[in-house]
Formats: sequence, structure tokens, C-alpha cells
Amino acid sequence: MPELPEVETALKGVSPYLKEFIIEKIVVRNPKLRWEVSPELTTFEQVKIIDLTRRAKYLIIHTEQGYIIGHLGMSGSVRIVPHDSPIDKHDHLDIVMNNGKLLRYNDPRRFGAWLWTNNLNEFHLFLKLGPEPLSEEFNATYLFKKSRQKTTALKTFLMDNSVVVGVGNIYANETLFLCGLHPQKRAKTLTKAQAEQVVATIKQVLTTAIAQGGTTLKDFLQPDGRPGYFAQELLVYGNKDKPCSKCGSKIESIIIGQRNSFYCPTCQKK
Repeated sequence: MPELPEVETALKGVSPYLKEFIIEKIVVRNPKLRWEVSPELTTFEQVKIIDLTRRAKYLIIHTEQGYIIGHLGMSGSVRIVPHDSPIDKHDHLDIVMNNGKLLRYNDPRRFGAWLWTNNLNEFHLFLKLGPEPLSEEFNATYLFKKSRQKTTALKTFLMDNSVVVGVGNIYANETLFLCGLHPQKRAKTLTKAQAEQVVATIKQVLTTAIAQGGTTLKDFLQPDGRPGYFAQELLVYGNKDKPCSKCGSKIESIIIGQRNSFYCPTCQKK
């Protein structure tokens, strides 16, 4: 699944071709995604795009006619292609621009979403989201306070979007390894010093991943078709039975919250 760095990479890749240009029309070939594509999108004609931003793993296209909100789901991707580009069977939506380009959304598993709202502050999917991980609001004091009385596994806690957005499975695994913390450690046992380390490491890992264009595993490519290169840097995620880069022990995996979790049994203690 594309995580925060992949969505940030997509945002940066498509922005130069969309911002300040005019949407001629939006073509919806298959409205049945995770949620039905908002019918308002098919009414867009000659609408200017003012800005593009991101909230959690959502792309937000700011227009004169409200906000287009895209989510890539499990296998979705966006590309900038010419108007006359051949259509794939999984190309479900095109945002056709007045510059000869279009943003094309491809999603084989159809778990993504394309929605519309005229009020971001009241958009239902954003109401319970925690702070952005790279913001000043996400700090050690905040994380330590949120962790009190939480009996959930630390990895699950960090992946909770009401705590902090965008720390998905890959980056939670990497963060906990770098901090020497076991993914099953109870969140409420986190010390203030450990909270400081976790916050700093999340920011470092995500910043590095964004700089390298995200992580390519199975589906993610950048908008220009190039892969993300952070996969070359993964220390534990997907490395079961490989030697730990710190101590040489075999990396192990367990299921936590229905997600694969990778850790070093020697370096990461509960």
C-alpha cells in the first residue's frame, strides 16, 4: 500500500502539471471504487486548480469548485500522460487538463477513492485524524501523553491514524528497529526518553523516504514511472530470516493487528 512518503512523492510529481491549469473535464470510467466516486466530479468543466496539498495519505486538489480528494488505496497510482495515451483496463479516472496532459488514476484492486467536498474542515474522513508526523504538533510530549493507559502494542499504536497519520506498516517497522523497541511492547510502557527517540526517528525515516521517492515493493511507482528507492534502505521490513544489520541475528516476523511485523529478537526487547 502506498504510504505517506509515496503519496508525498506523487503529490510533488503531479503538481507542476496541475497547479494553475484548468480542468477541462473529469472522465470516470468506473465509479465503483472503495467508495463510489463523487458524482460532482463529472460536472467539472473549465475549473481552475488553485493548489495541491496532502493530508495523511490523501491527495487534495484545491479548485475553484471545491476540493477533489484522492486516495491511492492498496494498489492505486497516478500518472501524468498526454491526452491521447492508450487506456488500460484499470484506468478508472482521468482529470483532463488544458495543457495537453491529464492525470490518470489506475487501480487494479479498486480500493482507492476519488471524492469531493466544499469544506475541508468538515470532511468526514479528516475529522478524527491525528497530527502530521513531520509537523511541530507531533512531538515527544504529545506522544508520551497519548500513550498513557494504552495497552495496545506499540507498533499498532504508532499506526493509529488518530494518534499520528501516515506512519504505515513499513515505516513503523523501520522506526522500532532503529529505536531498539519490540513491536509488541505495550504503548503505555513507553518512557519519555523513548518517546523522544521514536518521534525523532519517525521524522528521520519519513524524511529520508520522501527524499528518495518512496518505497517500491509491488505496486508503487512515481508519477513519471520511476520506482521509489527507499526499498534499498529497508533494515527489517520484508527481511525475515536475513541477518540483522546490527548484530547478525536472524530477523523474525509476527502478526500484529493482522499486519506482518519484522524485528530483531536480540536488538529489540520488550
